[in-house]
Amino acid sequence: MSSTVSPEGPGSVSGAPNLPAGFTDTFTSRYIDTGELRLHAVIGGEGPPLLLVHGWPENWYAWRLLMPALARDFEVIAVDQRGIGLSDKPQDGYDAGTLAGDLVALMDALGHERFAVVGHDTGYIISYALAADHPDRVDRVALAEIPGPPGVGPSPPLFVPGPINDRLWHIPFNRVNDELTEQLVRGREEIFFGYEFAIQGGGEKLPDYALRYYFDLFSDPDVLRGGFGLYRAWDSTLAQNEQRKSRPLAMPVLAIGGAESWGEEAGNGMKPAAADVQTVVIPGAGHWVAEQAPEEMLEALTAFLAPYHDGEGAAQDPRLEAAAASKSR
Repeated sequence: MSSTVSPEGPGSVSGAPNLPAGFTDTFTSRYIDTGELRLHAVIGGEGPPLLLVHGWPENWYAWRLLMPALARDFEVIAVDQRGIGLSDKPQDGYDAGTLAGDLVALMDALGHERFAVVGHDTGYIISYALAADHPDRVDRVALAEIPGPPGVGPSPPLFVPGPINDRLWHIPFNRVNDELTEQLVRGREEIFFGYEFAIQGGGEKLPDYALRYYFDLFSDPDVLRGGFGLYRAWDSTLAQNEQRKSRPLAMPVLAIGGAESWGEEAGNGMKPAAADVQTVVIPGAGHWVAEQAPEEMLEALTAFLAPYHDGEGAAQDPRLEAAAASKSR
């Protein structure tokens, strides 16, 4: 059910900077009480429900450039994960199974029995868990920009080539289950997160207004702690994924990679865990595909989601294959 309290401040639609024209005519911020916790979601549009699950270190705002076009065909629900943005920030519950359960409870509260999902970065991990743990709820799932869920494929060694280490070092750092990480980052958000946005960007910088928005978001000590939560629960998620990969996903999976980031690996990492994986590689894009290449990502998603929108369930849509072929050239 919706809360009677209205979300306010920069974390809400009304306080977010540089939104696309007409955004606030379509989308509103809502608090949704799921029974266990209160989640913040930005909701708008008409059609079948489409759940968008952001990555780290971001929130619902990462999807802003895609949302108006998606809302022409879907009821778009861009949620803040547990611990992030305006959602509740409990001390625990950050393993992928619990985070996925949060999203099922959210969709229950909104009255949606079946839905499609798009997840990016940590949202890839959560959305995979959601599809694996609740296959009766998820019609199809698009997963963007990491090389597979933790533990589904072989884990990288401790010592990897320097350029890869530069892009992965944050995972062991964020996993440290101690206030040390928060103490090191607090007051240095622009340095820490600025490096992450730059090194993962494939050479294309996000706009200064967006970077400032994310720096300010994670300067809240509770959000900083909540952002580390998924990483600190990594061992639990690894154990869960060991079980999940024995039950390959049957629904269609679209993997999206930026050519300047994980590229084909976004799809290769899902192949051990799903029967039907299609991959689109977006030329010129780094890790932040929804913000660096919104039109190309929208094209891939529109083709992939068309059978779901048209009520065809898990039927294959030839338009996706055409989009995948053109993007991979």
